[in-house]
Amino acid sequence: MRKLFLYLALSSAALTSVAQVSSKLQTKVDQQAKAMDPKIIEWRRYLHQHPELSNREVKTAAYVAEHLKALGIEVQTGVAHTGVVGLLKTGKPGPVIALRADMDALPVTERNSLPFASKEKAVFNGQETGVMHACGHDSHVAILMGVAEILSKNKSDLKGTIKFIFQPAEEGPPAGEEGGAYLMVKEGVLENPKVDVIFGLHVQSMRPIGQIAYKPAGMMAASDWFTIKVYGKQAHGSAPWMGIDPIVVSAQIINGLQTIISRQTELTKEAAIITVGRINAGIRENIMPEYAEMAGTIRSLDAEMQQKIHDKIRLTATKIAESAGARAEVIIENKTPVTYNDPALTERMALSLERTAGEKNVTRIPAVTGAEDFAFYQQKVPGFFFFVGACPPDVDPAKAPSHHTPDFMMDDRGMLTGLKAILNVTLDYMYTPNKISDK
Repeated sequence: MRKLFLYLALSSAALTSVAQVSSKLQTKVDQQAKAMDPKIIEWRRYLHQHPELSNREVKTAAYVAEHLKALGIEVQTGVAHTGVVGLLKTGKPGPVIALRADMDALPVTERNSLPFASKEKAVFNGQETGVMHACGHDSHVAILMGVAEILSKNKSDLKGTIKFIFQPAEEGPPAGEEGGAYLMVKEGVLENPKVDVIFGLHVQSMRPIGQIAYKPAGMMAASDWFTIKVYGKQAHGSAPWMGIDPIVVSAQIINGLQTIISRQTELTKEAAIITVGRINAGIRENIMPEYAEMAGTIRSLDAEMQQKIHDKIRLTATKIAESAGARAEVIIENKTPVTYNDPALTERMALSLERTAGEKNVTRIPAVTGAEDFAFYQQKVPGFFFFVGACPPDVDPAKAPSHHTPDFMMDDRGMLTGLKAILNVTLDYMYTPNKISDK
C-alpha cells in the first residue's frame, strides 16, 4: 500500500511539473506571438502580391525555405513538386507533431483597391487569367512561418519533433498532374520521422475576427468531380427533328441530377450536393451539334451516401439520354475524402482553442460542404483542422465576399488568433502525458 501511495504521489508531482513547465512556456510564447503579429502581416501581404498557381509555387517555396533555413531548421524542398518540409528536432524524446499550411493561389482576377493587390497573370486551362490568393492560403503560410520562428526560438523548452509542411496544390493540381496532400503523403511526408498527429487551420472571410470554429468527426465534405459526355446527332438548327439534340438532353440531365439530391438522398442523415459548373456544346447558332459535355462536383459526408449518389448519377444520365435516342458517358473522379477530425483529439484540443480565443468565441459547428485535401493526412494519422475568423468588425459576416471570388478579402488582424491557436494546440499536445488517440 505504501508503494502505491508513493507511486501516486510521484505521478501527481510529475504531472504538476509538466503543467507548470507548459504554462510558463505558453505564457512566454503568447507574448512572442503578439510581438510577431506585424511580421506575419508583412509576410502575408508580400505573398498576396506574388501569388502562384497549384504546382507552380516556385517563388513561394523559395521564400519559405529561406526563412526556415535562417531559423536553423532542417529543410527539404521539391516535395510533391514545390512543397517545403521543415524539421525542428529538439533532441529530447517526445511526439512528432506535423503542422501544415497550403501555398497555392487561384485563377481569379483580383477586384479591389488594396495597395498589395495581385497584378499577376498566368495561363490556366489554356486561358490567360489573373492569379489571386482568393482563399487565404497566403495567410496560412505566413502564420506557419511565424509558428516556426517562435518554436525555434524556444527549442530548448520543447520536446519531440515539429514537422512544418508547406504544401502545394491544395486547390487541385493542373490537368494531367498529381499534387497536393495526396502526393505529399505518397512521397512520405508523414514518415522519417513518423508523424503522430497533424494540425491545420483555414481562415474564413465570413467569420468575425477572434472567433474559432470546429467540429469533431466529419467536418468538411468529400469532393468528387464528374464529367458527362452526351452524344446526339448533328442537324440544321431549322430542322431539329432530323437530329438528336445533345443540348436539350443535357438540360434534362442537369434537372434530373438535382432530383437525386432533393428526392432520392436521405438528407436528414447528412448533407449532399451536386453542382454542374461547366457545360460546353456547339460552335454556331444555326447548327445543332452532335456532342455536349458538362462537368461538376459532388459533395458528401457519408461514404455510403457518396456511392449511392455516384450510382444515381450514372443511372440518371444514361437513361435520360437513352430516352431521347442519345448516349451519355459518365466519368466520376474521387478527388478529396471527408475531412475527419479525430474525435478524441478534437475534444482535447478544443480546450486549447478556448484558451486561445475565450470560450464564448469558440464554436462547435455543423459540417460544411466545402472540401479540404488536409483529409489525406487524416487518413493516415489523427488530425485536427479548424476555422479562424478573418472578417473585419465593420463588415456584416453575412455580406462579406466569399472565398474563390474576385472580391474576397480578409482582415490581417485575424491571423494573430490563428498563430496563437496553432502554438497552443502544438504545445498542449507536446506536454500531454498520455496519448490522445491510439493508432
